[in-house]
Amino acid sequence: MKKFLNSVDTVLTESLDGFVAAHADILLLGDEHKFVRRRTLKPGKVALISGGGSGHEPLHGGLVGHGMLDAACPGQVFTSPTPDQMMAAAEAVNTGAGCLFIVKNYEGDVMNFDMAAEMSEGVMQVVTNDDVAVENSSYTTGRRGVAGTLVVEKILGAAAEQGMTLKPLKALGERINGATRSMGVALTSCTVPAAGRPTFDIGDGEMEFGVGIHGEPGRRRDALKSADAIAEEICAAISGDLGDRAKGPALLFVNGFGGTPLMELYLMYNSARKIFEKNGVTVARSLVGSYVTSLDMAGCSITLTMLDDETTALWDAPVHTAALRRGM
Repeated sequence: MKKFLNSVDTVLTESLDGFVAAHADILLLGDEHKFVRRRTLKPGKVALISGGGSGHEPLHGGLVGHGMLDAACPGQVFTSPTPDQMMAAAEAVNTGAGCLFIVKNYEGDVMNFDMAAEMSEGVMQVVTNDDVAVENSSYTTGRRGVAGTLVVEKILGAAAEQGMTLKPLKALGERINGATRSMGVALTSCTVPAAGRPTFDIGDGEMEFGVGIHGEPGRRRDALKSADAIAEEICAAISGDLGDRAKGPALLFVNGFGGTPLMELYLMYNSARKIFEKNGVTVARSLVGSYVTSLDMAGCSITLTMLDDETTALWDAPVHTAALRRGM
């Protein structure tokens, strides 16, 4: 294993120190590295808080800032943050309008965010479960929450910035999640620093269809195929799951897992766009890049979110975070 490390025991805290120092104009670090928060809070706005295991950067800390999250709680690599982290974050960023937790559907995350919500005042939750690859996995009961989480965070972030209150925000989050589907494919495994070896073995001529963002098994192991053939299967799974709703304007998001060059991600975007548009989807908005990663895994996911006038305008709204900036 070759990684830039001082110690596997300090990789998270040292990374967080560097991250917040690099973006000190917009971010602050909570006590004991429990959370990352917006430097400047907006009084009277519902606070959006998310989090999860580290190793998926820039999710979630990189999405803290104007127009997105107010705070993010980082757990150890691929390990849920603890309830006391969420409670501390909520206390730090709640300016009186309550908090909305945005939670990926992994058992540890759901359990710990549930506990924090029960012990806090004025907290509601949205759980994301956009992955169509498998119904249950080693980490979940039900579908996994993956790259579609970013879409939920962006649209809800804009709505909260514009003054939407807690209950409508929760309802909007559930609607966006319901209009979003994702699926990924891995070409290599990731390597967790503490393990020091790849999470799973995969041959040079193989790929894992439907892999999870922690390296969980997907639908099947298969021989490596062309980009068009890979995109065809993923897009068919997404469209098939959306059914009749897979018509009209949509956001197409091609996300890298950390080890895939942008050249290949744009190639996959080109393939997916042609497939979706041939089948009645109008790609009205696009995002391409590595935003919901799995350490150093080579691979990508494709996310489709069906849009309407409201959600399109919220997607277009200004945002200023470490990872996503436009309109400001």
